[in-house]
Amino acid sequence: MQTVHTMMTSIAHLRVHIAPVGFEIDRIAIPARNMKADKVWLLMHGDPAKDKARDYMEKIRTHLKKDKITVQVVYSDRFDLFKILKSVKEIVQKEQGNDIFVNVSSGSKIQAIACMMACMMFKGKNKLTPYYAEPESYASVKGAQLSSGLKTVVQLPAYEIHTPKPVLVQALKIIKENGGKITKKEMAKLAYENKLIVVNAREENFQQARFASLDKNIIQPLLQEWKFIEIEQIGRNRWIKITQEGLGAEEFLT
Repeated sequence: MQTVHTMMTSIAHLRVHIAPVGFEIDRIAIPARNMKADKVWLLMHGDPAKDKARDYMEKIRTHLKKDKITVQVVYSDRFDLFKILKSVKEIVQKEQGNDIFVNVSSGSKIQAIACMMACMMFKGKNKLTPYYAEPESYASVKGAQLSSGLKTVVQLPAYEIHTPKPVLVQALKIIKENGGKITKKEMAKLAYENKLIVVNAREENFQQARFASLDKNIIQPLLQEWKFIEIEQIGRNRWIKITQEGLGAEEFLT
C-alpha cells in the first residue's frame, strides 16, 4: 500500500542541475544547494588525465553530497562545441519530465555557449532554465578558485530556436555513413528505402519523381536553409557533400 509520501515522491518532478566544471566550487555548489537541487550533472573534460579541474570536481562532489544532492559526472571534450551539445542533449533526454536548470556561468566559455545553445534548441519538449551565478568576489591569489561566494542567481531567457526536421537529420546520417559524400542517384535510392521521401508516381515516371521528391524535401532544405550540404558536379554525376556545419549538427542531433 502506497503512503501519501511515496505517492507524492513518484509524481513530483526532480530539480536537476547541469554544470560544466572549471576552476570554481562555490559557483556550482552554492546555487545547487540554495535552489534545492535533487541531482547535479557535472560536465568534465573528455580526457581526465589532462583535466586540471578534476580536484575541483571532487570538492564540488563532496559539498553536494553533504547537502544530500545526488551527483553524476559526464565526460566530453570541453573544446568541442558539438560534443558538449550532444552530452547536454543526452542528459536532457535522461531527465525528461524533470525540471532542469543549466548553469552557464561555470566551466569554459565554449561550455557556457554550448549549454546556452542547448537550452534554446531542446527547450520545446523539456523544462530547461539557464541561469548565471554571480559570485561575491573574484580571486586575487594565484592557485585559489577563480571566484568565491554567491551574490545572486540570474535566470536567463532561453528563446527557442528550431532544429532540422528528423528526416533531414537522418539524411545527414546517411551521407556521413557513406564517407561524407554520395551521388544524388544513390541518395535518392537510400532516402526512398529509408522512407525519408514519398513517391506517388507510375513506374515509367518513378525515377524522375523520386529525384524531384529528394530535391524538394531533402536537398533544398539542407542546402539552402541549413547550409549542411554542398552539391558538386563531377562528370555526369552530381555529388552531395556534407559540410563541416552538417557534420557537427549530425553529431549532436543523432
